Amino acid sequence: MDGKRGIAARAGSWSVRHRLAAVGIWVLFVVLAMAAGAASGTRELSGSEQLPGTETGDTMRIVEDAGLEEPAGESVLVQSGPDGPKATSAEFRRAVEQVVAAVRETGETTAPTSPYETGTVSADGRSALVHFDMRGDPETAGDRVQPVLDAVRDVREDHEGTLRIEEIGDASMNKTFDDAFGADFRQAEFSAVPVAFGILLIAFGALVAALLPVLLALTAIMATMGLMGVASRFQPMTETANSVMLLVGLAVGVDYCLFYLRREREERARGRDARTALDIAAATSGRAVLISGVTVIVAMSGMLFTGLAEFEGMGLASLMVVAVAMVGSVTVLPALLSLLGERVEKGRVPFLARLKRGPAGGSGESRVWRAVLDRVLRRPRTAVVLAAGVLAAVAVPAVGMNTANLTLDQEFGDSLPIVGTYERVDAAFPGGSDPARVVVRADDIDAPPVRAALADFRARAVSEGASRGPVEVVTHERENVATIEVPLVGGSDQAKAERSLAVLRDEVRPATLGRVDGVEAPIGGSVAASKDFNDRLVGAVAPVFAFVVLFAFALMLLSFRSLTIAVTSIVLNLLSVGAAYGILTVVFQHGWGAGLVGAEGIGAIISWLPLFLFVILFGLSMDYHVFVVSRVREARTAGRDTADAVRHGVITTAGVVTSAAVIMVAVFAIFGTLSMQSMKQMGVGLAAAVLIDATVIRGVLLPAVMVLLGERNWYLPRWLGWLPDLTHDEAVPAARDTPPVADRGADGAAVRV
Repeated sequence: MDGKRGIAARAGSWSVRHRLAAVGIWVLFVVLAMAAGAASGTRELSGSEQLPGTETGDTMRIVEDAGLEEPAGESVLVQSGPDGPKATSAEFRRAVEQVVAAVRETGETTAPTSPYETGTVSADGRSALVHFDMRGDPETAGDRVQPVLDAVRDVREDHEGTLRIEEIGDASMNKTFDDAFGADFRQAEFSAVPVAFGILLIAFGALVAALLPVLLALTAIMATMGLMGVASRFQPMTETANSVMLLVGLAVGVDYCLFYLRREREERARGRDARTALDIAAATSGRAVLISGVTVIVAMSGMLFTGLAEFEGMGLASLMVVAVAMVGSVTVLPALLSLLGERVEKGRVPFLARLKRGPAGGSGESRVWRAVLDRVLRRPRTAVVLAAGVLAAVAVPAVGMNTANLTLDQEFGDSLPIVGTYERVDAAFPGGSDPARVVVRADDIDAPPVRAALADFRARAVSEGASRGPVEVVTHERENVATIEVPLVGGSDQAKAERSLAVLRDEVRPATLGRVDGVEAPIGGSVAASKDFNDRLVGAVAPVFAFVVLFAFALMLLSFRSLTIAVTSIVLNLLSVGAAYGILTVVFQHGWGAGLVGAEGIGAIISWLPLFLFVILFGLSMDYHVFVVSRVREARTAGRDTADAVRHGVITTAGVVTSAAVIMVAVFAIFGTLSMQSMKQMGVGLAAAVLIDATVIRGVLLPAVMVLLGERNWYLPRWLGWLPDLTHDEAVPAARDTPPVADRGADGAAVRV
């Protein structure tokens, strides 16, 4: 019999027989993974690795190869109103001198320069910029910038009412955003765990049962954090990858444990002995976990083909945590359930136990979903037309989705004063806040042809209309590298700034630096980085979508040996993703209900989100699909006709799918409350998609479609008969001739109905 049993069944059986060994191996694995991560450290993504193969990446690579450490640059805006003093006035000059002296005296800055020396005075003569750099490591400059901010504040107070004096730059912006949103973001991550536990407590009505899924998810996350450190030696990681890993790990870790635990409790409530209940759970829910896990891993792998290092880091971190959670669910979980036995019911909450009639119910059937399903299956054609029509209508707005890199005011709104400072600097010095950055490397940077080309580039950048100046050139003679800062015409208007960038790249550079042999002159900067990122992202969409869809189709075909099941799973998942796109578009682009989530006036979807959502949602939605279809197939294999198998499969899985979906929606919704629009869009998109998938798709559309298809659900063409058989159906022990156990009382005694 063992030779015909599936991997999950054999793993579960071994774990039950060697309970202490299974738990010990898991604990040892988690400890060793964390120790390995601590020993190796986590290598963070460097600048040149973010956009490899692009001009932006090349500028960073040249700077890093030359050993040049770019300090965190800061500026102080000194500005008067329409009726205020001009830059030529004595008061204005005195304010500028005070700013230069104040930032120098802090000891945290280098080379503060007067705008009268650098020419950084606006055309109307009412704005000037004092430039300086922060000392030390630019990565930690935000931690050391407060004394400089205090010094600038003191000067501002001396000129209150006549001059506006504000600081902005790499260090001050990093500090402002970290102070405003860093704690907020971390709090959202930490609150996800108690939220999940609270929902599980309501679902199970017992502390121990609710704690198991959370513990499995947390240990999987802890182990993956260690593995990420080791993996970062080959694929650098970012904070974003860590956050995505936490979200995905919590979602799948809880889901997989919930599926397994739910089935074991259901079989125990039906009167099975403990060993039989665990065997059935391993052969059924354990198998569903493996299929789902592998499918999610394949979906996450799609991010590895984007050519974008940040996406690749997120993809690798996500697939690792899914793999760890999947292995833990089919190995250590059966051992823990066997060790706990009836004690899994410890800590029952009487009120919840009386109120609840879900996962612990004897048949595991949901009364609410039974009522819904009765109506769906009574008129399946009507249900398909209505459900598919509603989802298609919701998805239609996505056709006109406008993706863009959000500006500072779109991302953070007007809640932060520094955003207003950025806009005022950009208005007074167009492009000065986000200049293009040309990094020139030559065999001899002081050679006359190179010097002449640098001067010609500087002049043509202005004469060709790409910049209004001032264009600054800094030469590093020892490294044979020069940098050119070019304020772009268009400023914060991304489209206009990109046109100016194109003039630099396609006209100015070929006519100047491009004529000198041996000179390399890539053009980067924030505008260039945005364009290069979007170009790479657009090029990755089709391959990633094709990879995820084709491999998910192949896995479903192999797992269920049904062409129909494979096709319908893909179509339903695409419909779910399309509906999520539509909701994002109407809320964040068209503003319908935007006030409810604090997203008024955004007008666009952040560029990376559609691809990210597709990969994440396609993977997570497979959790529910595999779990439901596996139960339907199990019922049909046991002798039920298709209609009855569909009814049984959907009703008996509805409770656990609902519980799992509520947890996901709640966790994702937490991120939808953050102030950053990118995080808000991600949270709302994920929460909406999971809600749609667990209700309309799995509760209405899937059963209606399966009933309409009937025996065609299990169709496999003869020419595909050569495919390996991965079904490994298990013989489920016959039910005892005893009434099912509906629930257990607070004292643990069985209560029969």
